[in-house]
Amino acid sequence: MSFHETPPVTIGESTYDVRFAGPDGGTPVMLLHGFPETSLSWSAVAPLLADAGLRVIAPDQRGYSPGARLPEVSDYATEVLADDAIALADALEIRSFHLVGHDWGAAVAWVAAAKHADRLHSLTAVSVPHLAAYGAALMNDPDQQQRAAYIGLLRQEGKAEHLLLEDGGERLKAMYGDAVPAEQAAAYIAHLSEPGALTAALNWYRAMTADLSSLPAVTVPTTYVWSDQDIAIGRVPAEQCHEFVDADYRFVELGGVTHWIPEQAPGALAKAIIDRVRA
Repeated sequence: MSFHETPPVTIGESTYDVRFAGPDGGTPVMLLHGFPETSLSWSAVAPLLADAGLRVIAPDQRGYSPGARLPEVSDYATEVLADDAIALADALEIRSFHLVGHDWGAAVAWVAAAKHADRLHSLTAVSVPHLAAYGAALMNDPDQQQRAAYIGLLRQEGKAEHLLLEDGGERLKAMYGDAVPAEQAAAYIAHLSEPGALTAALNWYRAMTADLSSLPAVTVPTTYVWSDQDIAIGRVPAEQCHEFVDADYRFVELGGVTHWIPEQAPGALAKAIIDRVRA
């Protein structure tokens, strides 16, 4: 089934570009992308979910949608981003749904699950574990500390934008390696090269605070998908994730797969999502 855009969805004073797939009456599943990507990251996953009868909803999130590029760093606090997911469901008249997030989308999804458990049937978090597990590893695990060193650069206003976009976005392109198809990587870079787009995306990093490490355990059925070749997330927080889920929990480890799971292993990821939804 096709994975297509419709007219933007209005939330408050902003508008969000959203891609859909699957039958209108299907079980709703919302997919939240990561950095530096867009909802296109789900292009290979969404048709598989749609073929399973699910109604896929994949927004370009705050800052990525041109109609939702707000000016202040505080506009991109993780709690605000999580509230956006709920507001999008409200705008689409969806009371409860399954939530999936990759990378930063997973961080947002964890917060949404902690704050809005009554709205979610389940959570599938991809790459990024529960933020308390991640925060503990940042404090105590030298391996995770080294893996997260790049975040300091991304929080530097102006410098990060210059380095990532110079030479036609070569540093962004290098981040994807061979895991993301060249055409898709080019689409991401073109999108983030729009006026204000990269700054808005980087503001997600600049707005985050240490408070996220104290996020309470989630109480919705959860699957966590991690890949053993992820350069950003090490094994220690991945294996501690279960400590922060007070509900049915599944840990899916993908061998030989990098951080870019939606693009590199769409079949395995779709299966994990479908299994969680059907459970």
